[in-house]
Amino acid sequence: MSIPNDIKTEFHFRKPDKNDGAAVWELIKDTGVLDLNSSYSYLMWCELFSETSIVAEREGNTVGFISGFIHPDNPNTLFIWQVAVNESERGRGLGTKMLYQLLNRTFCEEVSYVEATVSPSNTPSQHLFKGLAMKLETNCLINDYFSADDFPREGHEDELLFKIGPIKEENKLIKG
Repeated sequence: MSIPNDIKTEFHFRKPDKNDGAAVWELIKDTGVLDLNSSYSYLMWCELFSETSIVAEREGNTVGFISGFIHPDNPNTLFIWQVAVNESERGRGLGTKMLYQLLNRTFCEEVSYVEATVSPSNTPSQHLFKGLAMKLETNCLINDYFSADDFPREGHEDELLFKIGPIKEENKLIKG
């Protein structure tokens, strides 16, 4: 008899390390919608950008991952590169929980903006970032960023830039 997800153990959030690279690559691949980068890139990402990235585990399994970095030209901006949530955990607010965990890290205490690019057909990500802005009681500006023509092959959609902020420090607090 399987235990329903809502009464299973809670999520465990932590910084990734290189040992997470393979599991993260599998998670991204299994979404079927995110751009899958090389396994090497995820090893490097988990090792070099661990302060601004997060792994979510449930019962020892990797069920969520966010890759992010502090924007080199805007040190008050956390740029979110990819958000992946295992199909079994979707619709439970895991993406938002991971974002709050990141915003509450000491490394991100100077962050007052969150940015991400989202394709027009990626409705779940659009809802995630618009919802985050609402929860943070701030703006969510959406502008054109990359066009389909910017990509080397046909078939990639445009990417819109979502800019959330400014974020007040008291609104970063993790809400129940």
